Amino acid sequence: MALMVRAGLGLDPWDVFHQGVSEHTGISIGMVVNITGALVLLLWIPLRERPGLGTLSNVLLIGSTMDLTLRLLPEVTALEARVPLMLGAVVLNGAATGLYISARFGPGPRDGLMTALHRITGRSIRLMRTALEVTVLVTGVLLG
Repeated sequence: MALMVRAGLGLDPWDVFHQGVSEHTGISIGMVVNITGALVLLLWIPLRERPGLGTLSNVLLIGSTMDLTLRLLPEVTALEARVPLMLGAVVLNGAATGLYISARFGPGPRDGLMTALHRITGRSIRLMRTALEVTVLVTGVLLG
């Protein structure tokens, strides 16, 4: 996620939201990631979802790691450096997602919300994922 931010070539919907909140509050984007994860996790309570070790680790570590990486990784302006950063971000995010899902330590807060909404509403995963991501993307864009 930090590599995508540094690349400056676009973000996934949740990170558009995180960045918008960060810009409006002055809270670091990584801390916003952690706070958002914790708040989404609270939504699990009425949905009767159970967090796993991976769920809790996600809330505590992803944003902190993002902030640390952003502190260590210098700003990049040249497009020929930004494109490889973005490609690396996509590959690393895909690999990390595959690893945490295959470990079966529980979904991240956002994925757990999606699967809970699917279970409760009977609507497709595709629809629930799209609805959540469009909502956070639009909110993030409106925040700036």
